[in-house]
Amino acid sequence: MSDHDNNDRPRKDPGRTTLRRALIAVAIAAGLVAIGAGLYASGIYAPIAQSPDREPDEGRELAEEAAERREEWLAERQEYTNDPAANPPALPVSEEGYFIPNDVADAPDNEFGDSVRRGYEVFTNTQTNASEHVGNGMNCANCHLGGGTVPGSAPMWAAAVEYPAFRGKNKIINTMEDRIHGCFTYSMNAQGSPSGSPPPRDGDIYKDLQSFFYYMAEGAPLEGNLPGRGYSTPPEPEQGYSISRGETVFENNCAVCHGTDGGGRQDPNGRWIFPALWGDDAFNWGAGMHRINTAAGFIKHNMPLGQGGSLTDQQAWDVAAYINSWERPADPRQFRDNLSVAETDEQFHEHTPNWYGDVIRGDLLGDGVSGEPTEQPPSAGAPRHRDQASR
Repeated sequence: MSDHDNNDRPRKDPGRTTLRRALIAVAIAAGLVAIGAGLYASGIYAPIAQSPDREPDEGRELAEEAAERREEWLAERQEYTNDPAANPPALPVSEEGYFIPNDVADAPDNEFGDSVRRGYEVFTNTQTNASEHVGNGMNCANCHLGGGTVPGSAPMWAAAVEYPAFRGKNKIINTMEDRIHGCFTYSMNAQGSPSGSPPPRDGDIYKDLQSFFYYMAEGAPLEGNLPGRGYSTPPEPEQGYSISRGETVFENNCAVCHGTDGGGRQDPNGRWIFPALWGDDAFNWGAGMHRINTAAGFIKHNMPLGQGGSLTDQQAWDVAAYINSWERPADPRQFRDNLSVAETDEQFHEHTPNWYGDVIRGDLLGDGVSGEPTEQPPSAGAPRHRDQASR
């Protein structure tokens, strides 16, 4: 149990019957799912996510202006191609200074364009278009909002010009295919998928996703590090971060979409509308989002959906700590290398802010929701993470 005092919660009307409460809960849940499904089908999530701090009308106007600037850049580039004496085109950027990617709707009507569109479909609906390799309830676009276009949500137009690159996670130079393979391994928990593994190397899924990323990044400078790349982590608050405070933030801002149990929301057909944040259907312990600082950066700039920037830095850190204080599928490196939780913690999790290997609510975090891990030693001694004492 967390240190949130259940006695502080309002007492329910004792006159309500169990049946009435159940019917109300079902009606509310059904309404949320129906609304979510309708919004999802309408495509409204993309424009909401693309302009999280703005009114819808203003967001649409900015999107139209960005499209016009992109068209101007394409025309200037063609002019420069035809006449090297002409002025070189400036980088196409939005009013806010972020790179303006190509729109997938404008992809050419040829084999490359077909690959771009297939990549987009895999990215935005991974559950359907790469279902054999997805072992949870996630889609790529759950962590890369707006179809991979939103600044501050690890946009793919920024990532496309970053690779090949050295990654501290595996301490080698990674290609973009390596990076995608890792996303399937950790964020999509491919070990729990029907195939039991990420897509085969050099397969069409990698080729199509890379076509999509490449097309979006057309015109971006190859030196990378574009504004808006990755997840910009807010400074860690002086108070550290607290699971109990984070629980309150979650209840007030997150539970309506992700469920009070963090299990996400599905429509009547089982399609995921809002992803699970912990449990069997969430990202596993090897995914970058299990790090409290990474999750805080994503949450601060993007959540609640359509209201990015509305939480304080303290709230973002606290709710990230709360979300990541629950169990989730095991880190696949544990079983790959036949390690205990303690050994996996020391080798892969020791140097980042996270709860892996800690005992919270009497549960050793890291032994996974599913699977049959070997006997694990409990955490011992003083709290390893500076904030564990505040949970």
